[in-house]
Amino acid sequence: MTIDAPPLPDTDTRQEALLEAAVGVFARYGFRKTSMDEVARAAGVSRQGLYLLFADKEALFRQAVTYKLSRQLRVAIAELSKEGTSLEARLIAACDEWAGRFVGISGSDAADLMCASTSLAGSTLAHYEARFEAALAAAVAASPLAAYCRAADLAPQDAARALHATARGLKHTSKTRQEFLLGMTAAARMFCAPLRHPQGLKNE
Repeated sequence: MTIDAPPLPDTDTRQEALLEAAVGVFARYGFRKTSMDEVARAAGVSRQGLYLLFADKEALFRQAVTYKLSRQLRVAIAELSKEGTSLEARLIAACDEWAGRFVGISGSDAADLMCASTSLAGSTLAHYEARFEAALAAAVAASPLAAYCRAADLAPQDAARALHATARGLKHTSKTRQEFLLGMTAAARMFCAPLRHPQGLKNE
């Protein structure tokens, strides 16, 4: 099964390196405490050079969020599209790439970063979250589990929404990535349980 990945934002190699550095600085210090000088130092560019590309810290933050989310989504979709891998394993891997890999790596200003993401890049965040849920739904719809969803009067989108909500919740409550994976494995395993008992599926 192949799921279409979104196109990457138009960036050159230099700008990609700069955005990668910005993501790291924002993740470490939060939005409020991050300065353009700090990002410039981390990226190895001058302050003037940074301002030639981005008018202010808000513009830089929005672009950094778009950059990171687009790449997260592509990796998650790659996991969902792996041939010869069980649906359960693909769902766990995709949710781990989308949310689990960030457990425990944010700095002490994680709440500030979350607030900035919502206020400054809320529409971008919502867009990519919807794309991630659509990719989860496509993986479910292409699997034998789709028949179980129909029998339960559910759409693949309903299952995707529930799995995404679980991943988001675990991201904020897990202390380690391993704890996230344990929780996500439990959720995906319960969801995919009918695949272990095919006689329980109603074929149409």
